[in-house]
This record gives sequence, structure tokens and C-alpha cells, in this order.
Amino acid sequence: MPQQREPVSFLVFSASLRAESLNTTLAKLAARSIEKHRGTVDLAEMKAFDSPSYSPDAQAVAFPAGATELRRRLEANDGFVVVSPEYNGSMPGLLKNVIDWVSRFRPQPFNGKDALLLSASPSMAGGNRGLWALRMPLEHLGTRVYPDMFSLAQAHQAFDPNGNLTSAPLAQRLDQTIAGFMDLAEAAKYYPCAKTAWVEFLGEQPNSPVDRVDRPV
Repeated sequence: MPQQREPVSFLVFSASLRAESLNTTLAKLAARSIEKHRGTVDLAEMKAFDSPSYSPDAQAVAFPAGATELRRRLEANDGFVVVSPEYNGSMPGLLKNVIDWVSRFRPQPFNGKDALLLSASPSMAGGNRGLWALRMPLEHLGTRVYPDMFSLAQAHQAFDPNGNLTSAPLAQRLDQTIAGFMDLAEAAKYYPCAKTAWVEFLGEQPNSPVDRVDRPV
């Protein structure tokens, strides 16, 4: 049985615009796992965040609807999960572009958010290099990116017709990764010290600053 937890909500989206995307399939599976572990999911499509190329001149005119929508949904949730394809050893250009747009809002919406990065690819690396590239701007902007990432190799052969993983060990690892990320996001919301200090294992610091509180601070 999943553990009881305080309310936490997550924006989940695939950074692919392709129909029948493997990353979108993985995003939907991640959303189901979050719900199984008693979290609330805001499942989105990348097309909702699509924005024209960023430039200071364009910003001086107006922020695009896609960037404004991503900002709104980041602010409405406790954390976010990005499932990103790998393009030429990096992230998709449209994802980096909307990150650049959203970073210009004040207050800056990525700062202090918890994030989990996933990828799926037919390759043997599973799109992992793209996730390392994605970590850099997010961490630069103050996002607490979960240390563990999940990259699904040979993803074109990994799903059953219902969108579940056929490999039990892989399914367990994904589920454990998501549960661990949710624990950390919950701690950041309900333990005051987690807003100013990274505490990987709360039991290592048994003192009053890490006592549970009943309400977000």
C-alpha cells in the first residue's frame, strides 16, 4: 500500500510535439504512478507551452500565451515532472526556448520548485544525455532537480498496449524513483528547514527544525 502523505501536486508534461511520442507515453505512466502514491497530477501537453523564439525585443512587446501558461501551471503546483526526448545530445529546442521565456517572469517561477527528469528513446542510452543538458538551466534557475533521473532505453519495445512497462524491474525502478521524488517534494512543502537546506535523509538530523508542520509555510 502507498504511504499516507500530505497533499502535493505536480505538473507533468512530455516535451515532445510528436503524435504517438514514447515520451508522452512515459509521461502518462508517470502521472498514474504519482496518483497511485496519493499525489495530484496536472497533466499537460507541450503544445500548450509552445512559444515563438525568445528575444528581448519580443519580450518588450508581450509574453506569449505558451510561456504564460507554463508559468501559471508551475505556480499552481508543488513540483513538476518533465519527460524529454533527446535531440543531438541535448534537450529539444522548443523546451529550452520556453524555459528562457518563463525565466524572465518576476518572481521567477522555477526558483525553489522540485523537479524530476525522465526520458524515453529507442536508443540504448534512453535519452539520458538530453537530461544532463536539461538539468543545467533548471538548476541555474534555482530548481531543486531530483538527483536520480530515469531514462528508458529501447522504449519502442518497452510498453504494453496499455502503456505500462513490460519489464517488472524497470517498472519498479520508475515507481521507486517517483515515490522518492514525491517524498522530497512533500518534505520541502511541510518541513520548514527544507526550504533553506537540502536534507537528503531527514532522520540524519533529528532536531526541531525538521519537525512536521500541519500547514505549508
